[in-house]
Amino acid sequence: MATLVQKYGGTSVGSVERIENVARKVIEWKNKGDGNDIVVVVSAMSGETNRLIGLAESIIENPERKSSREYDVLVSTGEQVTVALLCMALQKLGQEAISYTGWQVPLRTDGSNSKARIESIDPENLSRELKAGKVVVVAGFQGVDDDNNITTLGRGGSDTTGVALAAAIGADECQIFTDVDGVYTTDPRVVKKARRLNTITFEEMLEMASLGSKVLQIRSVEFAGKYNVPLRVLSSFDEGTDNHGTLITYEDDEMEKPKVTGIAFTRDEAEVKVSNVKDTPGVAATILGAIADANIDVDMIVQNIGTDDRTDFTFTVKRNDYDEAVTVLNKLRETIGDDISISGDSSIAKLSIVGVGMKSHVGVASAMFSTLAKEGINIRMISTSEIKVSVVIDEKYLELGTRALHDVFELETPREMRA
Repeated sequence: MATLVQKYGGTSVGSVERIENVARKVIEWKNKGDGNDIVVVVSAMSGETNRLIGLAESIIENPERKSSREYDVLVSTGEQVTVALLCMALQKLGQEAISYTGWQVPLRTDGSNSKARIESIDPENLSRELKAGKVVVVAGFQGVDDDNNITTLGRGGSDTTGVALAAAIGADECQIFTDVDGVYTTDPRVVKKARRLNTITFEEMLEMASLGSKVLQIRSVEFAGKYNVPLRVLSSFDEGTDNHGTLITYEDDEMEKPKVTGIAFTRDEAEVKVSNVKDTPGVAATILGAIADANIDVDMIVQNIGTDDRTDFTFTVKRNDYDEAVTVLNKLRETIGDDISISGDSSIAKLSIVGVGMKSHVGVASAMFSTLAKEGINIRMISTSEIKVSVVIDEKYLELGTRALHDVFELETPREMRA
């Protein structure tokens, strides 16, 4: 017997019919082998959170109030609907089930509305229900602070709820059921030969998630890695329990280590360049400090070697932050000089290769750069770590570059068959 935490996202529970399908799947897992203890975490039905946000925005004029207590009370109700309907579907099929909201668990968080962090979970109530043979269905995305106010964890918070519950009850595995059957070497919509990975390390998955792969929320992977919770990505639409999906775990000495495990990319990028800046200490802090004060995240940064006491400073931001970033920089002219030049490009993309094998294989970056050069793709910025290389290129070349890199690193071939 194993203890499993299963998380089903909004698409998986997007209608009554799909909720009933999830109920049947949960019972299959419950009865598999010698039987399993099952905790299920669910998101709101697809589109429901957006509907609730729309209701709030029809009343709220001040954007800062979107982080208010009442805002969290409202948007947390979507999951409450789903847990009740799934329990009803399970009971209809003869399986005892009970629903829990975040405060009933209780899942304790700090008091940061709309972006709360989990502080503790008391597993006693869940353990008692599991011993009684029930399937426990928990509302994802939500918790309660020390003053018993409802809080929410931010978009994608149900993944984090699932992993946190798995850690709290000592589950054998946390299974994330979604609309894909695992983690792929890259987006199959761009590369038809993309292959589902049987395993991937936490380290690699964190990089893939942060670089554009949207299979899992970054916080959930961080949480799983911190508490050593085996994490598996599965499809909620596959029949039966034989599909093994992709297991995310710590690196095993016995695991093969290919140079590159996967390719991630994001189109949501823009480049901002500040030219003719005085090359003096503190200028970078002034520029980036103003950008940070505007709540704009900066990704890649390049500062050229100065000449004649002048330098150029280039960085990337999310595309929807581009106009605001330029506005912020224009306001800095009095501080860093009226003669600076501000330019940019909102038609760029970031393309990245990821793999723990890079630690022990040389020449990976050069292979990437030469492959892109052969395709006539110019590299505008570069960022590296032990297990990833990221480049900024023109967006129009993104799919061509992805396919070329997928071929040169032989990602369509299982790792044990690569040369």
